[in-house]
Amino acid sequence: MRCLGIDYGTRRIGLSYGDELGVATPLAAIIDADPTKRWAALKAQIAQRRATDLVLGYPLNMDDSVGPKAKEAEALAARLRVECSLPVHLVDERLTSYEAESTIAKAKRREVRASGLVDSRAATLILQDFLDQQIPPPAVEPL
Repeated sequence: MRCLGIDYGTRRIGLSYGDELGVATPLAAIIDADPTKRWAALKAQIAQRRATDLVLGYPLNMDDSVGPKAKEAEALAARLRVECSLPVHLVDERLTSYEAESTIAKAKRREVRASGLVDSRAATLILQDFLDQQIPPPAVEPL
Protein backbone atom coordinates (compact mmCIF):
# COMPACT_ATOMS: atom_id res chain seq x y z
CA MET A 1 0.00 0.00 0.00
CA ARG A 2 1.34 3.41 -1.07
CA CYS A 3 -1.03 6.22 -0.12
CA LEU A 4 -1.05 9.83 -1.16
CA GLY A 5 -2.87 12.08 1.31
CA ILE A 6 -4.58 15.10 -0.23
CA ASP A 7 -5.85 18.25 1.47
CA TYR A 8 -7.54 19.88 -1.51
CA GLY A 9 -8.11 23.60 -1.71
CA THR A 10 -8.88 26.03 -4.50
CA ARG A 11 -5.54 27.80 -3.93
CA ARG A 12 -3.26 25.06 -2.63
CA ILE A 13 -3.18 21.26 -2.47
CA GLY A 14 -1.48 19.83 0.60
CA LEU A 15 0.14 16.44 0.12
CA SER A 16 1.49 13.64 2.27
CA TYR A 17 2.74 10.11 1.71
CA GLY A 18 2.42 6.92 3.70
CA ASP A 19 2.83 3.20 3.20
CA GLU A 20 2.48 -0.08 5.06
CA LEU A 21 4.81 1.21 7.78
CA GLY A 22 1.84 3.31 8.89
CA VAL A 23 3.55 6.69 9.10
CA ALA A 24 2.31 9.71 7.13
CA THR A 25 4.99 12.15 5.99
CA PRO A 26 4.32 15.64 4.59
CA LEU A 27 5.32 16.47 1.01
CA ALA A 28 5.68 19.86 -0.63
CA ALA A 29 2.29 21.40 -1.36
CA ILE A 30 1.14 22.27 -4.84
CA ILE A 31 0.76 26.06 -4.85
CA ASP A 32 0.47 26.96 -8.52
CA ALA A 33 -2.29 29.52 -9.16
CA ASP A 34 -3.36 27.89 -12.43
CA PRO A 35 -5.90 25.09 -11.78
CA THR A 36 -4.76 23.18 -14.87
CA LYS A 37 -1.15 23.20 -13.65
CA ARG A 38 -2.25 22.19 -10.12
CA TRP A 39 -4.15 19.21 -11.57
CA ALA A 40 -1.15 18.18 -13.71
CA ALA A 41 1.16 18.48 -10.69
CA LEU A 42 -1.20 16.34 -8.60
CA LYS A 43 -1.33 13.63 -11.26
CA ALA A 44 2.47 13.78 -11.54
CA GLN A 45 2.82 13.21 -7.78
CA ILE A 46 0.43 10.27 -7.94
CA ALA A 47 2.53 8.71 -10.71
CA GLN A 48 5.89 9.58 -9.14
CA ARG A 49 4.91 8.03 -5.78
CA ARG A 50 3.32 5.06 -7.57
CA ALA A 51 0.31 5.53 -5.33
CA THR A 52 -2.04 2.60 -4.89
CA ASP A 53 -4.59 4.56 -2.85
CA LEU A 54 -5.59 8.20 -2.61
CA VAL A 55 -6.80 9.60 0.71
CA LEU A 56 -8.77 12.79 0.28
CA GLY A 57 -9.85 15.13 3.05
CA TYR A 58 -13.64 15.30 3.31
CA PRO A 59 -14.68 18.66 4.80
CA LEU A 60 -17.96 17.83 6.49
CA ASN A 61 -19.74 20.55 8.43
CA MET A 62 -19.48 20.45 12.21
CA ASP A 63 -23.03 19.04 12.38
CA ASP A 64 -22.01 16.13 10.07
CA SER A 65 -23.92 17.60 7.13
CA VAL A 66 -22.49 17.74 3.61
CA GLY A 67 -21.93 21.31 2.50
CA PRO A 68 -20.54 22.88 -0.69
CA LYS A 69 -16.88 22.09 0.15
CA ALA A 70 -17.69 18.44 0.85
CA LYS A 71 -19.53 18.25 -2.48
CA GLU A 72 -16.41 19.65 -4.18
CA ALA A 73 -14.39 16.88 -2.51
CA GLU A 74 -16.88 14.27 -3.74
CA ALA A 75 -16.57 15.61 -7.30
CA LEU A 76 -12.77 15.58 -7.05
CA ALA A 77 -12.86 12.01 -5.72
CA ALA A 78 -14.99 10.94 -8.68
CA ARG A 79 -12.60 12.63 -11.12
CA LEU A 80 -9.57 11.02 -9.48
CA ARG A 81 -11.19 7.58 -9.61
CA VAL A 82 -11.88 7.96 -13.34
CA GLU A 83 -8.65 9.62 -14.46
CA CYS A 84 -6.23 7.78 -12.17
CA SER A 85 -8.04 4.43 -11.86
CA LEU A 86 -7.26 4.29 -8.15
CA PRO A 87 -9.38 3.87 -5.05
CA VAL A 88 -10.12 7.19 -3.35
CA HIS A 89 -10.91 7.18 0.35
CA LEU A 90 -12.75 10.18 1.80
CA VAL A 91 -11.61 10.94 5.36
CA ASP A 92 -13.26 13.44 7.69
CA GLU A 93 -10.92 16.41 7.81
CA ARG A 94 -12.73 18.65 10.27
CA LEU A 95 -10.31 20.83 12.24
CA THR A 96 -7.17 19.40 10.60
CA SER A 97 -6.15 22.78 9.16
CA TYR A 98 -6.79 24.40 12.53
CA GLU A 99 -4.69 21.73 14.26
CA ALA A 100 -1.91 22.05 11.67
CA GLU A 101 -1.90 25.85 11.92
CA SER A 102 -1.83 25.81 15.73
CA THR A 103 1.76 24.49 15.63
CA ILE A 104 2.95 27.67 13.90
CA ALA A 105 3.69 30.95 15.67
CA LYS A 106 0.92 33.50 15.06
CA ALA A 107 3.35 36.06 13.64
CA LYS A 108 4.41 33.64 10.88
CA ARG A 109 1.05 32.08 9.99
CA ARG A 110 0.27 34.24 6.95
CA GLU A 111 3.68 33.66 5.39
CA VAL A 112 3.63 29.94 6.21
CA ARG A 113 0.05 29.48 4.94
CA ALA A 114 1.02 30.87 1.51
CA SER A 115 3.84 28.31 1.29
CA GLY A 116 1.39 25.42 1.59
CA LEU A 117 3.08 24.04 4.71
CA VAL A 118 -0.17 24.15 6.70
CA ASP A 119 -2.00 22.35 3.88
CA SER A 120 0.59 19.57 3.74
CA ARG A 121 0.51 19.22 7.53
CA ALA A 122 -3.27 18.91 7.31
CA ALA A 123 -2.86 16.27 4.57
CA THR A 124 -0.51 14.42 6.90
CA LEU A 125 -3.10 14.43 9.70
CA ILE A 126 -5.78 13.19 7.28
CA LEU A 127 -3.57 10.40 5.96
CA GLN A 128 -2.36 9.39 9.42
CA ASP A 129 -5.97 9.04 10.54
CA PHE A 130 -6.63 6.75 7.56
CA LEU A 131 -3.47 4.69 8.14
CA ASP A 132 -4.28 4.27 11.83
CA GLN A 133 -7.64 2.77 10.85
CA GLN A 134 -6.12 0.45 8.21
CA ILE A 135 -3.06 -0.88 9.97
CA PRO A 136 -3.76 -2.64 13.26
CA PRO A 137 -1.51 -1.71 16.17
CA PRO A 138 1.16 -4.28 17.06
CA ALA A 139 0.15 -6.92 19.57
CA VAL A 140 1.40 -6.25 23.06
CA GLU A 141 2.96 -9.22 24.79
CA PRO A 142 1.85 -9.70 28.39
CA LEU A 143 4.60 -9.33 30.94
